[in-house]
Amino acid sequence: MNRVFPRLSISFRLALREMRGGLAGFYIFLACIALGTGAIAAVNSVSRAITGAIASQGQEILAGDVRFELNNREATQAERAFLDSLGEVSLSTSLRSMARKPDGSEQALAEVKAVDDLYPLYGTFRSEPSAPLPDLLAKDSDGFGALAAPLLLERLGLRQGDQILLGNVKLTLRGTIAAEPDALSDGLGFAPRLLIGREALLASGLITTGSLVEHAYKIKLDDPSIRATLTGRANREFPSAGWSIRSSDRAAPSLTENVERFSQFLTLVGLTALIVGGVGVANAVRAFLDAKRTTIATFKCLGAPASVVTLIYLIQILLLAVVGITIGLAIGAVAPFVALQFLEGVLPVPKEVTFYPSALLYAALFGLLITFAFAILPLGHAREVPATALFREQSFDNVRLPSWPYLIAAAAALAALAALSIVTAEDRFVATVFLAAVAAAFVLLRLVAVLIAGLARRSPRVNSPALRLAIGNIHRPGALTPSVVLSLGLGLALLVTLALIDGNMRRQLTGQIARQAPNFFFVDIQSSEREGFLDILKQHSPEGSVTQVPMLRGRILAFNGQDVTQMNVPPAGRWVLRGDRGITYEEKLPANSTLTAGQWWPSDYSGEPLVSFSAEEAGELGLKLGDTVTVNVLGRNITARIANFRNVEWESLSINFVMVFSPNTFRGAPHAWLATLTDPSATAGQEAAILRSVTNAYPTITSVRVKDAIDIVNQLVAQLATAIRAAAAVALIASVLVLAGALAAGNRARTHDAVILKTLGGTRSMLMRAFSYEYMMLGAATAVFALLAGGISAWFVVSRIMRLPSTFLPDVAVLTLAISLVLTVGIGLAGTWRILGQKAAPVLREL
Repeated sequence: MNRVFPRLSISFRLALREMRGGLAGFYIFLACIALGTGAIAAVNSVSRAITGAIASQGQEILAGDVRFELNNREATQAERAFLDSLGEVSLSTSLRSMARKPDGSEQALAEVKAVDDLYPLYGTFRSEPSAPLPDLLAKDSDGFGALAAPLLLERLGLRQGDQILLGNVKLTLRGTIAAEPDALSDGLGFAPRLLIGREALLASGLITTGSLVEHAYKIKLDDPSIRATLTGRANREFPSAGWSIRSSDRAAPSLTENVERFSQFLTLVGLTALIVGGVGVANAVRAFLDAKRTTIATFKCLGAPASVVTLIYLIQILLLAVVGITIGLAIGAVAPFVALQFLEGVLPVPKEVTFYPSALLYAALFGLLITFAFAILPLGHAREVPATALFREQSFDNVRLPSWPYLIAAAAALAALAALSIVTAEDRFVATVFLAAVAAAFVLLRLVAVLIAGLARRSPRVNSPALRLAIGNIHRPGALTPSVVLSLGLGLALLVTLALIDGNMRRQLTGQIARQAPNFFFVDIQSSEREGFLDILKQHSPEGSVTQVPMLRGRILAFNGQDVTQMNVPPAGRWVLRGDRGITYEEKLPANSTLTAGQWWPSDYSGEPLVSFSAEEAGELGLKLGDTVTVNVLGRNITARIANFRNVEWESLSINFVMVFSPNTFRGAPHAWLATLTDPSATAGQEAAILRSVTNAYPTITSVRVKDAIDIVNQLVAQLATAIRAAAAVALIASVLVLAGALAAGNRARTHDAVILKTLGGTRSMLMRAFSYEYMMLGAATAVFALLAGGISAWFVVSRIMRLPSTFLPDVAVLTLAISLVLTVGIGLAGTWRILGQKAAPVLREL
């Protein structure tokens, strides 16, 4: 210990003294560290800002301290008395229906929300014009008032003061909605909002048997301290209520989870950029030590222990890494101030933007671990080389692996990096797979470099001197092949993967899915309306195919008697348990399903309730044949035994259900019907006529044009794809920096080669051709790897995870090849041009 501190002190002094020469040779090092650290810091800072805003603004987002949701029924007298005892209660009812012009010429789907006079209990509702909400929605001589989203007015060609029909009631549009405080807690809407009063909803006739209606009781608690125990108390006192309870500390759990998972994905992509940058760190450190080989040899000749020499340069590298990390942290700290300007109005944003130290510390740890892991091996190389060899040799390229302490230190740093990534991930399995894929990509890229060099070594002799020199450069000792392939391959492979996933999703949404999907979904069809409804469809679409099934809503409460809220459910299966699910009953196996296990019940079955469960979702939830499922339907708990599993073709967008029950389960229960119309030959005019006729004849039936829904999903996919491409671009920029660094690191050897060749009679044009051929071959080989690796990864994601057909897209291949060639040849020749201009005499004197 007595020898450690003096050595550390002298090493630190010598390191600082050497750094007086400036940052020459370390600009790419700093850029790699700053870029990766900045990406991780920015993503996590913005994520924490949004999730923090959701948590701090929970009362406004929920429009209450707590929210009780009931589907397809209002609270009973006893339940309402319990809710009223907790504090002030505001009731709002939500459903989808068709808003139409009084003359029946135009109609549009609307997300209808009916509120009482107490709404909102928290937050501020803003409208244009500004006036008390009860006054805007009240009934007068012209009928009930309503407020609409501007998009609804645009679709129907209406303006303030016009009238519309909703169900059986006429409404006067008294303004537009400017801000709705609890819109996020209501979930994603596929249609513009129409806000009305409770009295108007009752007069509309939209609430009938089996209607898909959600009643939300928002409560301003008299005693906020009971919020934590309220859910358990409510479920104990009313075990069959089937209500879903949310408190203001988890006002929008789905949104929070999605933000966190998307943040995790972007963090992993940023980590990829940082790992790619680690290769740049290794190249920069190697080039730096190569330039310092005379100084290192001098230290050793003067008696400096190898550990002191290593420590001198490790301190310099870590100090420089701190500079790069600081730059990255500055980018990450500023990111929320910039990003939230664009996200305001789309997502909750904090009222006062601040810095997020935990996100910055998280990114700084990644930066330090990457720097140490990739710098320690070149330092180990320098430690092992004798001083006499350093005076004679040009670099450390021919040195064997460093001693085991350095290998263990590098492995420990990488293990800590992986552990930090996995432990802090929302989905640890995804993080583990992602990191394993990155590690496998590094190994594969190294093997690809060896393969390219081997092929070049065994290639037949060519007559062209330039081409022969290029092939020799690929496999000679100290060749650029490993550096170029490793630096560019990972970034390109990631870009290809994301481009193919995005392209396949778009092809499905606009191609196969759109062709296979039905033209319309019709919801809330009453039994008394079925015959007349079918007559309208046959009249307007005689060649169309109509499918109809009974439709109920239910919420899963328990599996095998265990409360699902107390279960640790994998992320992939949580959507099944979130809120109410559509359910149905069938005598026969649905046409678009196939059994994977178990037997279907007989058509005259009358035993205990049975249920058929979707096989994929059952696997995610850990269910097996014979397990029981408890579902709350219309305020009644029903327990059914799983009789079979079946594959469901969700991508067909036809009528599909996670759960299909035996008919005796709901015998006599009131319900509505769900129907689809499929007519590939229908024109836009025919679809408009169908929509108009159904809506005018049966105003309580909700008609959903599938093409409109696909367009909305396509827009969402496009927005996500933009963010993903931006993240992938960060990784590609890191690859470009590393590539530039690798080429710059080889400039010393290239200078010697160029001078000797010119001395022996080589011309500048011949050397330029040789270097161009070399870079073109390396770029093409790297592009082939990126296409293979990215194609396989995209195929796995699309076909195995998304369960969609996967197609290789030629335009992605062409673009990848072009990017690879432009980067390798462009950056390579940019550095080579300066080399070819070196005078021979100064270089020859150094040899």
